[in-house]
Amino acid sequence: MITAAGIACPFVTGAGTGSFAFEAREGVCGELQAGSYLFMDADYAANAPTPNAPQFEHALFVKSEVMSRGHSHAVIDAGHKSHAIDSGLPRVWGRDLEFANGGDEHGILRPRGDALPALGDTVWLVPGHCDPTVNLHDHFVVVRGGLQTGVVEAVWAVDARGCVG
Repeated sequence: MITAAGIACPFVTGAGTGSFAFEAREGVCGELQAGSYLFMDADYAANAPTPNAPQFEHALFVKSEVMSRGHSHAVIDAGHKSHAIDSGLPRVWGRDLEFANGGDEHGILRPRGDALPALGDTVWLVPGHCDPTVNLHDHFVVVRGGLQTGVVEAVWAVDARGCVG
């Protein structure tokens, strides 16, 4: 309709994370805006993969530390002020632990298959929703080579931190 109205469209952009595989297959768009796949948050990772679509890995984590530990649970220093919950609670990366709501400053970990981490241990969380989680932080710490053995390559400012609506 736009072309029929005499408006040239030399470049078509579109497709979000949820539809990028279909848009890429159609070949209409010259640019895809699949932002959440850059980080692969817990919400999108829970979706069944689209056949023949690229597989994405988690690339955004919130680092937390165990600050209290009992027999049945551990408390970490990452609550709602460190990760968005609009698409669900974060998942514990690399461990079979359940994350439960502990309020603004804290998260509660309960064992499912793995033993509870020790006092002072680092626990990495995969945010439920990446976009609003990024909005809560001042910087990205960019690591190449994975969380366990990687090397910090850069620290990037989140220029639009806190800017909503």
